Amino acid sequence: MLLHILLTALLLAFTFADCNAGTVSKNEEGTGQTAFSADWLIKRAKAMSQSTFQPPDAVSFDAVSRLTYDEHRDIRFLVEKALWRDKKLPFEVQFFHPGWVFRHPVRVYEVSGRTTREVHFTPDYFNYGRNGRTSRSSSGLGFAGFRLHYPLNDPEYLDEVIVFLGASYFRAVGQGQHYGITSRGLLIDGKRNGEEEFPLFREFWLERPLPSARHIIVHALLDSPSATGAYTFTVHPGTDTVVDVSATLFARKDVEKIGIAPLTSMYLFGKKDSRFDDFRPEVHDSDGLSIVTGTGERIWRPLANPPKTRVSVFLDENTRGFGLLQRNRNFTDYQDLESRYEQRPSLWVEPLQGWGKGSVRLLEIPSDVEYNDNIVAYWASEGVFKKGEQRSIKYRLHWCLDPPDRDKGGEVAVTSSCRSDLPGARRFVIDFHKGQLAGDAENDAEAVVTASAGEISNIVVQKNLPAGGYRVFFDLLTLDHKLIEMRCFLKRGAVRLTETWSYQWTP
Repeated sequence: MLLHILLTALLLAFTFADCNAGTVSKNEEGTGQTAFSADWLIKRAKAMSQSTFQPPDAVSFDAVSRLTYDEHRDIRFLVEKALWRDKKLPFEVQFFHPGWVFRHPVRVYEVSGRTTREVHFTPDYFNYGRNGRTSRSSSGLGFAGFRLHYPLNDPEYLDEVIVFLGASYFRAVGQGQHYGITSRGLLIDGKRNGEEEFPLFREFWLERPLPSARHIIVHALLDSPSATGAYTFTVHPGTDTVVDVSATLFARKDVEKIGIAPLTSMYLFGKKDSRFDDFRPEVHDSDGLSIVTGTGERIWRPLANPPKTRVSVFLDENTRGFGLLQRNRNFTDYQDLESRYEQRPSLWVEPLQGWGKGSVRLLEIPSDVEYNDNIVAYWASEGVFKKGEQRSIKYRLHWCLDPPDRDKGGEVAVTSSCRSDLPGARRFVIDFHKGQLAGDAENDAEAVVTASAGEISNIVVQKNLPAGGYRVFFDLLTLDHKLIEMRCFLKRGAVRLTETWSYQWTP
C-alpha cells in the first residue's frame, strides 16, 4: 500500500480562513420530491452503489479551471451574503468558489422542516479582486465547498468552525485553536489502474438550526468507484469541537480494506532531526499516534519523517480510541510566529459502537516541505468489504488540545537515541513524565523493554527530578536486522505507571 503525498493544495486550501461568503437562492427543488431525511439519503446511497460510478463533471470554463493558487485565493465571498445571516441564527454558512485544484463542484441544499432548497451558485456572492474577467462568465458553476461559522471565541463574532472542501476532506477547530489536522469521509486502501482512489462528497444537505441551537447537522452523499455512503455530521462547537459521525456504506465491488475515520496530518521534523537547516526547533501538526486498545492498554508511537514510506499496523479488537496528537504546547518548542504549531489541535477518534477485529494503521511518508500532509492514521476492519455489502459505523471526533480520556498514567515526553559504547548497538533514551509520575516520591520504577528482533541490554531507570518523572536508558544490539519494533513501559510491582512507548527502528 502506498498513498501519494497529498497535494499541497489540499492543505493550503483551508488557509482561506480570512475569505468571506454567500447566500441561499430561493428556488425550490423540483416539486413532488420526497422530503429529505437521513433514511432517504441511505436509500439513495444504496441505489447509487448498484449502478456504475460516474465521474463528477469538472469545471470546463477556462478562466476558472486555469486559476493559479494566488488567483483563486483572491476570490473572496461577501460576508453579507452568508446563508442565514438575515435570520440572525447562531450558525452561518459561507461558500468556496471553484477553481485551481477544486474543479469538481458540489451541490448544497438547505433543509428547513419538510422544505429542501438548493443553494445556487452566482458570481454576485463573490468579490473577484483582480480576476475581473473571470467574474463575467462564471454563472452556474457550483460551489467547491463550504464552511460553518459560530461564535466560538467571542459572542459578538462568528468564527470559522469547520470546513468541507476537496474530495471528502473536512477539518475543524475548537476555542483558541488554529487549523491543522484533517479528517475525511473514507479511505480506500489500494490502487486502481495505478492511481489512488479518493472518495468524494458529491452533495450536502444543511439542516437550518434553531435560534437557540448549540449544534448543527450536515448530511453528505459520498461516492467513489468502489463504494458509496450516506453520512450525517453533528457538529458541536466549543472548547473542544466535537463532531459525531454516522455513516452507512455500500460496496460497489470487493474492496480489500476500507479506512474508517481516516486522519491526515503533517510531521516534518522534531528537535532531534538534523536533516533540516531551519531556525525552528520543530515543525509538525502532530507529534505522535495515541491508541487505547480494547483491553485498555495505552500506546504512544512518536511520529517520524522516514527516508522511505513505512506502514505500522496495531492489531486490536474493539479499539476504545485512537488519534494523532500534538502534545508539545509551548511556543518555544516551535518558534513560529505565523503557523503557531503549539495551537494546532489534536484529533481523537472515539468509537460509538464496537468495531470488532481489525487494526489501527499508521502511514508515514517522506516529505521535505511542511505543506505536504505526510501522515495518515485510520481504523481498518478485518475482512473484505464485499460487493453489495452494507456497513454502518458511528464514531465521535474530538478536535482538542488534550484528548478527552487522558488518564493519570505517565506519558512519553521525549524519545532520543545515540551511539552506544557497546559495539554494534544503539542507545535509546525515553523520558516519561506527567500523571502520577509528577508527584511520585518513590524511586523504584521498573522498565519493561522488549524488541521484535535483536537484543536489549543495559536497562537503566533514573529519577528525573527536573522534569518530574523518570528517564529510561537501554541498548539495542541490532544483529543486522533491517526493521525492529520496540516497546517500553514503567511499572511498580504489578501496577503499570505509564503508557507503552512503541517505536520502529530501521538501522
